[in-house]
Amino acid sequence: MMPGHETGSVLFVGNATTLIRYHGFTLLTDPNFLHRGQRAYLGYGLSSKRLTDPALTVGELPPLDAVVLSHMHGDHWDRVARAGLDKDVPIITTPEAARALRRQGFEAAVGLGTWHEHELTGPRGSLNVTAVPARHATGPVGRLLPPVMGSVLEFAEEGGRVSLRVHVSGDTLMTGELDEIPRRFPDIDLGIVHLGGTRLLGLVTVTMDGEQGANWVDLIRPRKVLPVHYDDYTVFHSSLGDFREHMEQTAYGGRVAYLRRGESLEIAPSSPGPAPGRRS
Repeated sequence: MMPGHETGSVLFVGNATTLIRYHGFTLLTDPNFLHRGQRAYLGYGLSSKRLTDPALTVGELPPLDAVVLSHMHGDHWDRVARAGLDKDVPIITTPEAARALRRQGFEAAVGLGTWHEHELTGPRGSLNVTAVPARHATGPVGRLLPPVMGSVLEFAEEGGRVSLRVHVSGDTLMTGELDEIPRRFPDIDLGIVHLGGTRLLGLVTVTMDGEQGANWVDLIRPRKVLPVHYDDYTVFHSSLGDFREHMEQTAYGGRVAYLRRGESLEIAPSSPGPAPGRRS
């Protein structure tokens, strides 16, 4: 850690839900507060039963500066979040999801197209959120699924220097579109990778399995890796152990933090970075 820099934390709530606190900002990702035995609705009459409990209830959340939502599936935005979250909190997501959220009363929802940005300001600096490529599936199946957004979160000091970058993969497969991410953002401090090998109807895989997750780490090369979204629902077919096995065959196995629900990972800047908006 660089002298004089604060530390923050990422609390793993469950599924793809994390609570990120850094530099005066508190962010929630992909809010999913259904409990074990309840069903998440995925569209087209499909649903999946939850197998675990979240570490927090929606009522136990601290005040939020924003929610970062990768897409509108029931295991990322559920009826509990819809009923329990403050309607005034900004929700940064895809344009399609933002329109749906505004219809639900979340007027501060912000829709970002790929490579578009949204900035939040705080008393000690700023947070810039950039939407980056993510794709649930390709071909005809991909056209039936909701658009997905990966995101890069850049926390900057008052002078504009970035002190921490976090990349949240979103529900995606490894496609060529992702290759542009490390070209634009070569210095990621923490990568939060969505796994699970999700299969719809038991046939079509729409999120990364363990092997693809390891390939994602090799592509993005974050200094620290936090795997999420791997055993909470019946549609998941690739375990955390599958990811760990593939990671141990790479040079990056030591970078992975394996958290139980309710555990936190300390995050801190490794070195000062360029100001937000720098793109190569």
